[in-house]
Amino acid sequence: MMNNAVTVEGLRVRRGRHDVFAGLDLAIPRGQVTGLLGPSGCGKTTLLRAIVGVQRVRGGRVDVLGERAGSASLRRRVAYGTQGAAVYPDLSVRQNLRYFATVIGAGKDEAERVMDRVGLTPFAGQTVGALSGGQANRVSLGVALLGDPELVVLDEPTVGLDPVLRAELWALFRAIADAGTTMLVSSHVMDEALRCDRLILLREGRIVAATTPARLLQDTGTTDPERAFLALIARDAEVAPEHRTTRRERRTEAGS
Repeated sequence: MMNNAVTVEGLRVRRGRHDVFAGLDLAIPRGQVTGLLGPSGCGKTTLLRAIVGVQRVRGGRVDVLGERAGSASLRRRVAYGTQGAAVYPDLSVRQNLRYFATVIGAGKDEAERVMDRVGLTPFAGQTVGALSGGQANRVSLGVALLGDPELVVLDEPTVGLDPVLRAELWALFRAIADAGTTMLVSSHVMDEALRCDRLILLREGRIVAATTPARLLQDTGTTDPERAFLALIARDAEVAPEHRTTRRERRTEAGS
């Protein structure tokens, strides 16, 4: 659908003898902050890689902004921020942004525009290695925003940061989405769910819930997202044994 930035249908990804996904379906709306949340090892990074078109898949379809994931036409429209600061620590903030702007064919003024947008202009001449963790993450975010992409995919951008720095980055994500960019942000910190417009809660390669923060709390009768997620896990564990067997059979078929 055109009002979705991402549509995933029947995604199958296998690693070794293990099915990461055995027929995953989801949709991510445009112009919002969608949080992909779940514990480490649940498949978040694999899903993000499939969306940006760098993950090898066994089946299914992933459409991004109306094109097949990984299409050449999406290279300037989709930005991907991997875990950790993917920048050069021995270069200054300005040098990093100018370098990556050149790589994507953006103009010389693009680095200055992005520095101002993410609040890094006062640190333009400092090397990234001398910055705090939160500021270094802002540089990575700035790199992702070069060229004004329509979809920004960030893999756990706030990992290892203190609550104040995490709040600052989430305020930036909100401002970017409010300006029209679709933000897809993964995290294993459940309280960050409340900062999103939409939520996809993932566990063991399956979507436990696709909802909003308000509906998540209302549906589980809890007051915080961590308890809500635990309630959903408990509910999921109560699925009838025959349904669990059906899922195992589907995983076996997917690997055949």
